[in-house]
Amino acid sequence: MPESINKVANPQIDESWRQVLSQEFDSQYFQELKAFLLAEKSAGKVIYPPGNQIFNAFNHTPFNKVKVVIIGQDPYHGQGQANGLCFSVSRGIKPPPSLMNIFKELESDMGIPFPANGDLSKWADQGVLLLNATLTVVSGQAGSHQGRGWEFFTNSVIRKLSQQSTGLVFLLWGKFAQAKEDLIDTGKHFVLKAPHPSPFSAHTGFLGCKHFSKTNEILISTNKEPIDWRLEV
Repeated sequence: MPESINKVANPQIDESWRQVLSQEFDSQYFQELKAFLLAEKSAGKVIYPPGNQIFNAFNHTPFNKVKVVIIGQDPYHGQGQANGLCFSVSRGIKPPPSLMNIFKELESDMGIPFPANGDLSKWADQGVLLLNATLTVVSGQAGSHQGRGWEFFTNSVIRKLSQQSTGLVFLLWGKFAQAKEDLIDTGKHFVLKAPHPSPFSAHTGFLGCKHFSKTNEILISTNKEPIDWRLEV
């Protein structure tokens, strides 16, 4: 079985998540998803992110360490961009426009200078779950793996977090992410909404939303350690 698909067939995922999501891995839709991904690979399609990074968000941020959730749509589809963390790119890869706008807001809100790279793993390691709704994509084909089962999986992730945790901060940027609010118990958790950081919409309210400082204010008010949003400069 091709390496990247084998990682889905036998997910290399943090044990805390494996326990919480065990029913998902055993489900019919997940078996169908694995078959679909195998067929894509057998057809010679290049799939991003690399197999060992598909579950990167979960491995950087164990279930019981989650404090903040940022929801993206699907991975970047350019060569070398996707690394399993939404909005993030690996070191040495030019930050895409949406990520640049995130950095603009970070600078405006927190006075944090633009980082040297777009790797957001430091956020993930502090409890920021950087979750894409779809975890794979075909090279050069945005949205190509939507509607194949990943959304069932990631919707379950959001539900489990809502049900089994308290006081999480959900950052819902754009209409797609905001549609996930129905999965969240807003009586137990905090939801901050803004337009998507894409160049097409960032100027309509993402820039100036101050979600980074607001998130930390919420975390401090609930006796949690705030996020150090600084990245390598």
